[in-house]
Amino acid sequence: MTWQTLAAPPSGLGESPFWHPDEQMLYWIDIPGRQLHRCNVFMGTVESWAMPSEPGSIAPARSGGLVVALRDGIYRARQWGGELHQLMRAGHDTATTRFNDGKADPLGRFWAGTMYEPRDKSTAELFSLDCRGGRAPVVERKAGDAIIANGLAWSPDAATVYWSDTPRHIIRAWNWDGESNTMTEPRVFAQWPGKPEGWLPGMAGYGGRPDGAAVDREGNYYVAMFEGGRMLKLSPAGALLAEFAVPARCPTMPCFGGDDLKTLYLTTARYNRPEQELRDYPDSGCVFSLQVEVPGLPVNFFQD
Repeated sequence: MTWQTLAAPPSGLGESPFWHPDEQMLYWIDIPGRQLHRCNVFMGTVESWAMPSEPGSIAPARSGGLVVALRDGIYRARQWGGELHQLMRAGHDTATTRFNDGKADPLGRFWAGTMYEPRDKSTAELFSLDCRGGRAPVVERKAGDAIIANGLAWSPDAATVYWSDTPRHIIRAWNWDGESNTMTEPRVFAQWPGKPEGWLPGMAGYGGRPDGAAVDREGNYYVAMFEGGRMLKLSPAGALLAEFAVPARCPTMPCFGGDDLKTLYLTTARYNRPEQELRDYPDSGCVFSLQVEVPGLPVNFFQD
């Protein structure tokens, strides 16, 4: 299997990709570039939309448009390029904390985690936002004690939710009841050794840390290993099933797309990376694609 490079300008830090089945377009964000992107992969055309602050994640809305997690809150845009209406104001100090990885759940709520930028305290949290049926936004804190929220995903039967803390090299799982929106039986799904002391990019001996993730129809969890130059496929039990070398040192997040959901797209990063790394991986920051045999789960839509 060979990676293909999407014909689009590279992002500083690409994240939050999803395939829109109605529009047949791939969406993703550039966090430091403060941009949302969408691409017609058949025509090779890309549209970009500037944001007022760093976008951490996005999701499509069933009634049209997007929900966008920005540094200071979660916003609703009824159409591409339209006005941003705040649904939830951040409860954190925006000087040190911003929203990061997020997705809609299988029942239509939007979830987003935060990241603490100094990275010396476990103050990152995970929230869900429920606006279904036109109700006033209902916000719930779902988890915490993390540094950087990542890896949010659900199993095909919607009975398990996954969430990772990237600097701690750990992915956790919970039993999840969608109707009551409760998480129980927390456990370690997968964990890796930390970065070796003195390790520098380009050195051997480090496999990266878990960033964004996606799940296929068999319940396998695909995770981008930031600084590891690889993506891993884990079984529903957390066992390693496959490893995919990536043409970038810093893959960030996969998603499944195409009519059959057998095209795996992967965002990557180049922001603040060493010059030698960018010479070794000149397509860092690009979106890559790979054909897989097992289709992925379709994107969940936010409902309001």
